[in-house]
Amino acid sequence: MGVGECMVELAQIDTNTYRRGFAGDTFNAAWYARHMLPDTWDVAYLSAVGSDPVSGEMRDFFTSQGIGTDALRILPSRTVGLYMISTDAGERSFSYWRDRSAARLLADDPDWLATHIAAADTLHFSGITLAILSPDHRSRLCAALAAARARGATVSFDTNLRTRLWEDTTAMRLGLTMGAEASSIILPSFDDETELFGDAKPEHTIARYREAGAEAVLVKNGASDLTGYSDASGVFSLTPEIVKPVDTTGAGDSFAGALLALLETGETLEDATRAAMKLAAQVIRKPGALVPEVFESVRQ
Repeated sequence: MGVGECMVELAQIDTNTYRRGFAGDTFNAAWYARHMLPDTWDVAYLSAVGSDPVSGEMRDFFTSQGIGTDALRILPSRTVGLYMISTDAGERSFSYWRDRSAARLLADDPDWLATHIAAADTLHFSGITLAILSPDHRSRLCAALAAARARGATVSFDTNLRTRLWEDTTAMRLGLTMGAEASSIILPSFDDETELFGDAKPEHTIARYREAGAEAVLVKNGASDLTGYSDASGVFSLTPEIVKPVDTTGAGDSFAGALLALLETGETLEDATRAAMKLAAQVIRKPGALVPEVFESVRQ
């Protein structure tokens, strides 16, 4: 189950043309996991939407993609957020419109939240999920995820730093640390960890998240080697395929979704990581966050 915010996405196709879709980091991961898993497996998304037409279109899109909507709260006074991606030589920049986003209230009802989180065997959330919430709701969500982990669920956390969403640097550090403490698998990006925590090398990131209680940490580092750790395998390093990116929007999300799907179906952490890196290298060759044509090449 993905936990977070799905938004209307406007992805740049050429200089004056944008394509509308629906996307958001943890939703993207759920979408990629859905495509990697057998049809008999359930994938759902926990969030909140409005009752307006675009929110209805988003719910319909979830259903059409095989993503369950039972964990979507409908808040009539709200709507869904929108973001626009602009790209330059494959690198992305974002403009956001999310003041009335219903997802900001996804942890508003503690009983509803606890009920739906308790129903999932694997949960995936992110630093963006935490950043859009109020401090009280942030703590509530992390407590519910920690309880799920304590009962045996896999809880995956992509730190996914977006500094403009947080109140300040202190709140970012506290929020990411709280999210990490609730999680069994942590997926940080090394440049973010250097910026926020001053890590000098990926091994420092791994050590800090191990101290927080992580069972596995995969430190992504762009075109440089990924450094991974698990309690079972120890430290390992994998070199990504070097490609010329068109749009890096879905890189980390596709990686997370593929990784979790492959782990759920019995792959080792190292093999699942290698395959997830291969998929992400294909995704960034196309515009937008959701790229259905990549799946044929993933396991070749």
